[in-house]
Amino acid sequence: MVAIFKKELRNYFMSPIGYIFVGVFTFLASFFFVSSVLMSQQADISLMFSDINVIYLFLAALLTMRLLSEEKNKRTDQLLLSSPVSITEIVVGKYLAAMSVFGITILISLVYPIIMFMYGSPALSEVIGSYIGFILLWGAFISVGVFISSLTESQMIAGVFTFASLLLIYFISWFEASVNNVLAKNIISWFSLLDRYSEFQSGILNVENIIYYLSFIFVFLFLTVRVIDKRRYS
Repeated sequence: MVAIFKKELRNYFMSPIGYIFVGVFTFLASFFFVSSVLMSQQADISLMFSDINVIYLFLAALLTMRLLSEEKNKRTDQLLLSSPVSITEIVVGKYLAAMSVFGITILISLVYPIIMFMYGSPALSEVIGSYIGFILLWGAFISVGVFISSLTESQMIAGVFTFASLLLIYFISWFEASVNNVLAKNIISWFSLLDRYSEFQSGILNVENIIYYLSFIFVFLFLTVRVIDKRRYS
């Protein structure tokens, strides 16, 4: 798994994808920090995160679209599957590589709360909660992207469907009120990632919400493993 992780992380920065992701993410985060926090003179980092989430959905698609579709397109997936590494290790290694690129932007963004603490008095619990929630939310977004990337050999199709799926997940709670069927409401509620995210922004670290996001990530990585495993024997 470590070898897969290192290979994928290196690939991100041997192509423009890693630099584009980090550059665009940092530029937009800086823009929203200035416009939402500094100009409004509110020491609340959650304002920045709230503004950037929906715009950043396309970055999640950019980050994940090539992870497994490229292997299938270049017919290198069979070589990978015949290696001593398990499918689970392959999927987790690729997922962690994508999360590491995202993690670089998180490290860069720590300059924003430092500025806030230098010139204001933000609530530490809200800063920590916003960061933990943001990381978990993006971990869920990336797991969806990894799964969709395993379904096709086209990076473009993987990117478009990832963006469309994440956009649907982002706004899915809007449909919950108009649904009367209990089972359908429960399904919609399970996919409603943003409903639980708001508690983190308030500085509330609910263990149930943390378990929810980790379970969401596990389910989509498990589904990815099953898709690849099925393809190996087809």
